[in-house]
Amino acid sequence: MTTSIRRARPEDSSVLCTAEKFWASKPGHLVSHPQELKEDSFAGKIDQLAQNPKGIYLVAESDTKVILGHAFLDPMGLNSISHIVRLTIVVHPGFEGKGVGHLLMESLVSWAKSSDSVEKIELLVRATNTQAIQLYKRFGFVEEGRLRNRIKIDDDTYIDDLTMGLLLE
Repeated sequence: MTTSIRRARPEDSSVLCTAEKFWASKPGHLVSHPQELKEDSFAGKIDQLAQNPKGIYLVAESDTKVILGHAFLDPMGLNSISHIVRLTIVVHPGFEGKGVGHLLMESLVSWAKSSDSVEKIELLVRATNTQAIQLYKRFGFVEEGRLRNRIKIDDDTYIDDLTMGLLLE
């Protein structure tokens, strides 16, 4: 299977939303709960980033046109932090461990490095998501902090979030 990376289109929204709803139904994977994810929000984010030269929304697609994952860099809104973009990446169910995340990261980091306006990429990741943390470290991200008990799974169970960053020099 050949995988290509392309810009997300509003018509991708249903597939992207469905994939995130799957992961959101697994406690501790995403911050969102499935019912909080709406298809029109995905279309809105795709449109927003298509209009903003400081951000980008990508999908990984197979040669059979199946979307395998999606990721975006979302610029921070305030002037003093407008040089920073926030990374979100989701590998779709059934395609984990096949290099999809690596291809998306490679494309995003390359795009950010070629941008005149992006100086840093930041992200939040569950402290329990060792596979994602390893991927980020391979691209040069470093842990910048820990947000204790940030994700509440149930009345007695919490997961920490790690903040990670990559300075583009």
